[in-house]
Amino acid sequence: MKIIKRILKGLLIVLLAGALLLVTPRLWSALSPEKPPVGYHFVAPAYLALFIGLEDLINREPEIPANVREIKDIEYKTVGGKSLQLDLYIPENIQKPAPLLVFIHGGGWKGGKRSDYLVYLAAFAQKGYLTATVSYRLLKDGPYPACAEDITDAVNWFFRNGETYGYDPDRIALVGGSAGAHLALLAAYGWEKQTAADSLVLPENKHRIKAVVDIYGPVDLTTPYAQTQPLVTNFIAHSYQEKPELYREASPVRYLDKNDPPTLILHGTSDDLVPVSQSDTLKAKLDRLGVPNVYCRVPLWPHTMDIVQRVNDYSQKQMELFFEKYLK
Repeated sequence: MKIIKRILKGLLIVLLAGALLLVTPRLWSALSPEKPPVGYHFVAPAYLALFIGLEDLINREPEIPANVREIKDIEYKTVGGKSLQLDLYIPENIQKPAPLLVFIHGGGWKGGKRSDYLVYLAAFAQKGYLTATVSYRLLKDGPYPACAEDITDAVNWFFRNGETYGYDPDRIALVGGSAGAHLALLAAYGWEKQTAADSLVLPENKHRIKAVVDIYGPVDLTTPYAQTQPLVTNFIAHSYQEKPELYREASPVRYLDKNDPPTLILHGTSDDLVPVSQSDTLKAKLDRLGVPNVYCRVPLWPHTMDIVQRVNDYSQKQMELFFEKYLK
């Protein structure tokens, strides 16, 4: 009987300790609302927190507000018989050309779709921004540099069409998550398809993007992490040993200079798909160059952290503050 009591007592202590650990992130955030929301580090407790209602997932298909006009399936480019399109969300009450926020979805360069960022598109359109989302060629249509070419062409389309849709082409911000962040940074920092391995021809509009937001994106594909990451090696379509120059060419950090646009970085410290060291590297290089930047290390959250409502609210708040300072 005594043994059973001890076992039950031990189980109760374990359950109480587990419950305390599970609620600690919410308690900490409630006591420190001005600080980044704290996560769970491990996947299992994060799923459990969602299951029991401690956390909520975002609504990935929100309704478009009545005061926002949606224009879908605008073709910005055709390539190999494939139509590449974008969607625009335009507030109806704007009186003068407004800033434009262009959202680029993630998906490991092999998946994802334009509507993945509706939660951001609708919210920021309600705040007076024009918002847009862009499709690009995925890996099934071709490896690097296909998608980088597409995003660069989409950006140039946006530069040309401000008057038609009512936004200011000199106040454009690029926003991307994961692979989309990688593409946003390439376009914002001045990527251009190279004609030779050692050449670096900068595009005419290199410094025209006004601001860029990097949500847990890879920035240096020459690091040991990237050289052996299957998503990256499939994206480049060659091993690092075969084509190291392509890994350098596809790395946003290669294009950094002191005139690059202000950069907001959001990254979970428990990300095991794109290590937070990637964002640490970007922050350090931006600081050395004197490029304005804001770095939000979000404690104990994994990749795709912003599908959790609490993290998404924090991310939107940081973006809003960033855009107020550097875009309006």
